[in-house]
Amino acid sequence: MIAIDTVELHRLRVPLVTPYKLAFGPVTHFDTILVELRGDGRQGIGEATLLTGYTDETIDGAWSFVTEIGPRLRGRAPDSIEGFLAPHLDANPFAVTALHSAAEMLSDCPLLRVPAPTRLPLLGLLNAMDEAQIPAEIDALIAAGYRTLKIKVGFDADADARRVRSIQRAVAGRATLRLDANQGYGREDACRFAAALAPEGIELFEQPCAANDWDAAVAVARVSTVPVMLDESIYGVEDIERAAELGAARFVKLKLMKLGGLARLERSLRLIRTLGMEPVLGNGVACEPGCWMEACVARTTIDNAGEMNGYLKPARTLLAQPIPTKNGAMILNPDFVPTLDRDALAAVRTDHRLHR
Repeated sequence: MIAIDTVELHRLRVPLVTPYKLAFGPVTHFDTILVELRGDGRQGIGEATLLTGYTDETIDGAWSFVTEIGPRLRGRAPDSIEGFLAPHLDANPFAVTALHSAAEMLSDCPLLRVPAPTRLPLLGLLNAMDEAQIPAEIDALIAAGYRTLKIKVGFDADADARRVRSIQRAVAGRATLRLDANQGYGREDACRFAAALAPEGIELFEQPCAANDWDAAVAVARVSTVPVMLDESIYGVEDIERAAELGAARFVKLKLMKLGGLARLERSLRLIRTLGMEPVLGNGVACEPGCWMEACVARTTIDNAGEMNGYLKPARTLLAQPIPTKNGAMILNPDFVPTLDRDALAAVRTDHRLHR
């Protein structure tokens, strides 16, 4: 039986190529924690990338948690880690996920096995805010192979509506659109925006209002001309069940970092379908380890564009061999295992702990 003999923790500040525009402000870098667990000649990697406004956890709080709990994993079997961490999951889901998913990888989790080369289509992100720049960026994304594009809204309902109409004209049916407000609207603006949408080519409207405002979510879902998806509102099984019971969403998006581990993520994705909703998976604010793990799970659970495109945003790779990406898709290969580039880590690392 494998026993964990080494715990290595990295706190990173990872610069992005282009600021990631969100309703609560642009993101210029990722605040990331990487966990490495080793034992019996094997290694597991886990990730937590913290984004203020998306989770109640902070990078400082998560780092304090993993540096306190991480050393206590030494000597334990990877299969025992879920139970050991369970009491901390509700308060520290991102940090717990980093520790537990590293243990799952160390124990050769079946969800990470890829039996044959698999192409996983990814979401393309439209960054342009200036209407004059929109057509060229759309053409470039479509030429790069993307067939589902995300448009960030949630800034000003009327200006957003005009920009969406311009994007629909420029896309001209060549791609499907996802609109994401990132909790940016109040209830009245969200309802007005959603009710006025021309549905042609729009797959869904994501998280229009604050995560804990379930009444607003229901109100928007009732008037929207396109299906609504919840993201920030969803952390676990209770939230999935609540969305179904209230009729608050047709789509539900999950991220590995909120669920506590790979097995819990897979079960939750299947629950969404069981309850009559459509699952979407993926983190646009994550580095390569987290995105690769999500893609491995998506291979058997998702039939729409994956949102695990965060790994394309940093200015440099953290891996010795980058994740294969071609024609708007991540390529999962049976022989690919994410291996960290030590020089790349050192260039973006702000703190480091090694226990062995």
